Amino acid sequence: MKKIIISFLLLAVTSSYSQELNLPVFTQYLADNPFVISPTYAGIGDNLRIRANGLTQWVGIKDAPNNQSLYADFRILDRSGMGISLYNDSNGFTKQTGVKVSFAHHLILDYYSKQYLSFGISYNINSFKININEFNSGTAIPGSLDPGITDNRSVSNSNFDVGALYRNKDFYLSFNIGNVLEKKIDKFDGIEPSLLRNYQVYTGYVFKGAENNRIEFEPSIYYQFFASDKRSSTDFNFKFRQYNRYEDYYWIGVSYRFLNDQVLEPLMIGPMAGFKKSNFYFGYSYQASLNAIGAYNSGTHVITIGLDFLRGISNCPCTQSPVRH
Repeated sequence: MKKIIISFLLLAVTSSYSQELNLPVFTQYLADNPFVISPTYAGIGDNLRIRANGLTQWVGIKDAPNNQSLYADFRILDRSGMGISLYNDSNGFTKQTGVKVSFAHHLILDYYSKQYLSFGISYNINSFKININEFNSGTAIPGSLDPGITDNRSVSNSNFDVGALYRNKDFYLSFNIGNVLEKKIDKFDGIEPSLLRNYQVYTGYVFKGAENNRIEFEPSIYYQFFASDKRSSTDFNFKFRQYNRYEDYYWIGVSYRFLNDQVLEPLMIGPMAGFKKSNFYFGYSYQASLNAIGAYNSGTHVITIGLDFLRGISNCPCTQSPVRH
């Protein structure tokens, strides 16, 4: 009986530790909100930008991961930005809530060729909890637990993210390090790793089309590497935007994710779409699981709702985004 309970505990923790202190990134950043993955984007774009995300993973599987998040960033002075993100993430018997406070500063490398360099830092506070009230031993006695497990386990941690962003006209390249510090594991010793550091590279280019530059094509690549177990994955993305004369737009796209040792065996692939009307933004993304677990679920769904305010307060071109907001 004890082995059964421990097995459930291990499953719950190992399936979620990769998310702890690092909210899982699917396609939220592609909803014209790269601030999701790097603090360096704080203050770039409309002066006040708000995005709310709802994500449901592996629909059809009981207690599958799901999370809700809220992002807001804004300019301070002409060349700096601040941001905040709040999140609530559930995965089986585990739950985490957290907040990130970010600061970014933007520099002009060359005014005439539109080259900019940005640096950012985030301070993160995270609370991680394992709820044993839902555990079941699998025996004929409903709700029976191992007597050695007597209470819920929880721990709080603080950490930092740092990043740099280079922009040259419509090209962008960012490098971000998440969870720079090691994590406390006093109550989970021997079960989960203390090293949750991860490295992220995000790059792309916005091509201008015809019709007075009202059409844009944006291919991009997003790379993640997790130091604890050496896992890494890559997203290949493509987006198309069409603007009208009022600067409203709609967009469609597709994302393809794979582990880097299995390039021809994608983890997920799926379409995306969204629009911006005046200050209101809406986006939707669907990703079909193409690995073994795909036979047991109908995919992952992400909905983004946003508001953009106070455009044009800064006079510095270093706060302008390659994407017209």
